[in-house]
Amino acid sequence: MNFNKTQFQILKVKDFKHFILGRFLYITALRMVFTAFGFLVYEMTKSKIQLGLIGLSEVIPAIALALYAGIIVDKSNKKKLILQAEIAYFVICLLQIVVVYLYQQQKINTAVTVSLFFICMFFSGIIRSFNGPAQNAIIAQLVPKEQLIQASTFSSLVWLTAAVTGPLLSGIFLAFFEPVVVFFIIAFLVLCSVYCKTKINATEVLVHKAIKNWAAIKEGIRFVLDTKIILGALTLDLFAVLFGGAVAMLPVYAKDILQVNTFALGWLNSAEYIGSFCIMIFMMIIPIQKNQGAKLLWSVAGFGACTILFAISTHFWTSMLALLAIGLFDGVSVVVRGNILQLYTPDEMRGRVSSVNSMFINSSNEIGQFESGMAAALMGTVPSVVFGGTMTILVVILVWVLAPSVRKLKY
Repeated sequence: MNFNKTQFQILKVKDFKHFILGRFLYITALRMVFTAFGFLVYEMTKSKIQLGLIGLSEVIPAIALALYAGIIVDKSNKKKLILQAEIAYFVICLLQIVVVYLYQQQKINTAVTVSLFFICMFFSGIIRSFNGPAQNAIIAQLVPKEQLIQASTFSSLVWLTAAVTGPLLSGIFLAFFEPVVVFFIIAFLVLCSVYCKTKINATEVLVHKAIKNWAAIKEGIRFVLDTKIILGALTLDLFAVLFGGAVAMLPVYAKDILQVNTFALGWLNSAEYIGSFCIMIFMMIIPIQKNQGAKLLWSVAGFGACTILFAISTHFWTSMLALLAIGLFDGVSVVVRGNILQLYTPDEMRGRVSSVNSMFINSSNEIGQFESGMAAALMGTVPSVVFGGTMTILVVILVWVLAPSVRKLKY
């Protein structure tokens, strides 16, 4: 393993630095919303199914619009599109403030409040379908090609840093302040992100804007299907995380099994991302240089095994360690998959390929959250999470045997 001091030189690129700061602020805000909604909805309803519906209400529009959004991203000025999306999300943040305030003042009841939360998440999903692919696609326009891998890895690292910070801040603020204050902070972070994005000067990629939408969609899908390495990595992520995610049940574990407060819930929500953050720092200093495919598969298998450990734990620190290990293994998957997408995707198709990727990610994370809620309601919380971890390991075995191109991947 070679120590690589050049990995952090990417921060000297001014436009990339503005983008990364804005990305950190925006993702922090999104993760604060997710944690706050999960806590409030479970406090209001005590329903595991309602927890699952939080993610489902966002993922339906995100998946439904993903392919069309990819075309728009490829045809549009990506900086402008990102700014429009984040300004729209700021408006949603203002609506969230109003809803929480009205609930605290007992102007609306629980059923109306939860329904309005789901509506907010629905429109958030619409925005996400455009903003996510645009942010992934713009990276190649901000840095020289020889620094693309560093930029991709650093972008993933910053995403995870924000994913740690968001739930942690949300848990802390919920412990000390009224919920409406938390949503004011979220809105402020989004506004700061918008300001950072205005400082970007991105070189636009020339695309054929007259191309018909259906033809563009077919072209993007065909490229992903024909590029077996991309297809294999996305499929592995889809099915593994679909069954293996335990995060959706964290409010249940915190309140009913571990019996800890909102401050501890914030740490539990952050633990997986702290693990991913640590492994990404390690991989930036000492990059994975060979056998990336085999290491990807082993990491997903470790993800499943640690999910089972978390499921059967009844002690806070054991659960924390299990979630940290889950994050370590997941971080390897995130970096390898992100590098594959950046390396194997032509510039003129980055929006569409990122949208296909977002469909896989949304399906595995948010539909996985819904699956977790339904499974917990039907099987019980602990058996459902054990089942998910077991299925994750089974998926890895099937991919190892049936998709040797993934196992043999090197870049």
